[in-house]
Formats: sequence, structure tokens, C-alpha cells
Amino acid sequence: MNSNRTLSIHQPEDILGYIPHMLGYWPEDSLVAITMQGKVLGATLRVDLPNLDSQLARSGFADQIRSFLIADEEANGVVLALYTDTGWDDGSVVREAIPLLEALQLSLDEVDLSVRDAWLVGAGYWRSAYCANLDCCPLPGLPVDRIKNSRLSAELVYRGSSIGPSPRSGPGMPQLTRPGALNPLVLASESRYGKQILGGWRSERCLDAVLAVWDHVLKRCAADDPLQPRADAEIMGFLRTTLRVPAWRDAVVVMAAAGMESAKSGAAAFGLFIEDDAGAAFDPQELGIPASALPAPKVHHEPDPSGDVFTYGDVLLGMQPHMPCWSTLDALQQVLSVLCVDDESGVVPAAALTLQGWISWCKGRGSIAHACLSRAESAQPGYRLAELLMDLLGQGTICTWARSSETAWRGFKDTVA
Repeated sequence: MNSNRTLSIHQPEDILGYIPHMLGYWPEDSLVAITMQGKVLGATLRVDLPNLDSQLARSGFADQIRSFLIADEEANGVVLALYTDTGWDDGSVVREAIPLLEALQLSLDEVDLSVRDAWLVGAGYWRSAYCANLDCCPLPGLPVDRIKNSRLSAELVYRGSSIGPSPRSGPGMPQLTRPGALNPLVLASESRYGKQILGGWRSERCLDAVLAVWDHVLKRCAADDPLQPRADAEIMGFLRTTLRVPAWRDAVVVMAAAGMESAKSGAAAFGLFIEDDAGAAFDPQELGIPASALPAPKVHHEPDPSGDVFTYGDVLLGMQPHMPCWSTLDALQQVLSVLCVDDESGVVPAAALTLQGWISWCKGRGSIAHACLSRAESAQPGYRLAELLMDLLGQGTICTWARSSETAWRGFKDTVA
């Protein structure tokens, strides 16, 4: 997954096999558009398949899709995949899809984004949208297993990529387990650290300690050393405790995306710290973290001029830095999924699901982001950050990082061409 080599596309099945790996799930009732830079695949866009009965409505939808795709300034072409389960039995799937595809082609031609090809994909069959030759596109279509077993799909699985269920289906998405399912040792640790550190939530030294522990854990997970519920019960309880404090929650995600200095300077800019350093007594080495793994504590009331420092608002809106640390955000998402277990207050699962939703939004995976944020609001109705992010999604806002092929997240670092 870190080879940076080029994965070659030899046939349509390879592109269609790439799509669910890029999205993380098999699309349903969706339009997927992928920009192309010459022969290289660029940014991927997935939207719900609209129900448009008039040419004017289809043209408006096509123009909206165009406004998203032109964010890839290096693109000179597009491929389209329309996922639908209707019209396959009677062969009407092509007739029903063509008006929308024609509207898209007309709109994209206006900005020199030619539609290179388009395919229709159903639960059991797939076919080219433009091919009328029954020898290569028989009725009702070619078996979907040819996509799932394509050479590129097999290679991506070999490299560690996986395909989960659709956000609409629920299972496999970030979700809450039953109360009491969490290891009792984790619960005991969470209770103990809650009494020890929550009173010092405005302490600068306590924030230093919190970020030091998270930094250590994220580096572990990025190095393929995930948390183990039994062996790491103490650390897991500590991490769950920190998610109860919104200021710490935000500092963790800013650190993961933009670095330690932005997290600490941003907290100071918000006026978080007070003179009474109530949490100064906590030592991360209590959790078995070696001193060599801990950053040296500093006073952060002024930004460090030696590097780039960004505000919390800029980071949470995906405006800064130019490109986030995707490997650390991937690790954070992994850790949050382990910590996301139900509790009586709902605060911890709401925080974990909200941050997972934010990371998914940053990756351009709006459907998964919406599912996470919806479940966060169910875990704790009125959870403020989840509400704000849901409003952002509702406005159709795409994260700046996801709008450029240069900065967008990829499930793997290989180029696909």
C-alpha cells in the first residue's frame, strides 16, 4: 500500500473494480464520475442518482456535477459509471440512462472534459452504456463477478484494500455496540482517568500530556501496531476520557491533520489555558509510554515561527494545511473505531463518530460522513460538532482537500492508469 507504483488498467472491469475500493463500498443508486489526466485516473465523485423527468432538470444536475469536476484543473476527460438495479430484466436500463448521460456529456463538453466512456452497473450485471453489439454486450449484460474478480481489484485486495457495505445498509459502518460490551478494564481505566484529568481540562500541561499520548498511539497504529482491547485497556480508557472534552477532541484532530504545533497554538488562541495548572501532575509515562517517545513540553501562548501553524477553523474546514497528513488521519480513524462503544451518556461514541465523519468528509466520502454524523446525533442528540458538520454536508460543501487530485486522499498511494 506504500509502493507508489503505477497500477495499470487494461479493460473496463479494472476501472469498475477500482471504484468500490476508492469509495470503500459498492455504490447503490449512484452516479460515479472519475476525472482523467491523459490516461491517469484523477478525482472520484459519487452522488445519489437523481430522479429527473425533464430535460431542464437533467441539465441543471449535469451542470452541478461539472462544477465539482472542474476542481481538478489538470483533468481533460471523465469516465462515468451509473449504478442502478432497475431496467435490467426487460432491457430498459440503457434507454432510461441515456438522457442523463447525454446531459452530462453536453455539459462537460463545454469545459473540454470529454466523456471517455460510460457504464451501467447493477446487482447482477453490467454493460457499456453506448454499446449495441450483442456479441460484447449481451442481454441483460455481463456478470458483475467479472468486475469483482478483475485483475486490478485482485491486486488492490492483495495490497490491503477492502470493500465494506454501503452506508445505506448499516452493518460494517461505524456503529455502537451494546452497553457493557466494552472490556471492563477499559471502563475502569476510563473512570479512574476521568477523576484524575477532567478537572484539568484548561491546563496547558494536561493538554500537552493528552496530545503526547495520542501522538504515541497514532504513530503506533500508522506503523501497523493497532490497539488491543486487553493489552491496551489502560490507554484505551485514557483516550476515551479525553474525547469527553470538546477542546481536547478538537486538538487531537487538528494535531492529526496539521501537526502538534497547530493543535497547541490553536488552543492558546482560543483562550483555553488558565494560570491554575490543575492537570500538571499527570505523566504520560504512567501509561507505559517511554520518555523518548514524548515531545518536550513547551509554552505555546505564541505560535512557533519555525513552522507552519494553522487555526482550528482553517483545519476543520479543510482549508489548511495545503494537504493534511493522511496517514495520521487514517490511523486516527482506526483508533476511533476501536473506542466507539456505547456508554450511558453517549458523549464518547458521539465524539468518536463525529470525528470519523469529519475524516470521511475530508476524504470526499460524503455518504459515509453522513452516516457517521447521523449516528453521532443518535448517540447524543444535539451534539454540537455533529450538527455543524451535518449542516456543512447539507449545503453540498466538498472539502478543499478532496477537490484536487494533488491533495485528495487515496486509499492507496499507487497511481492508476
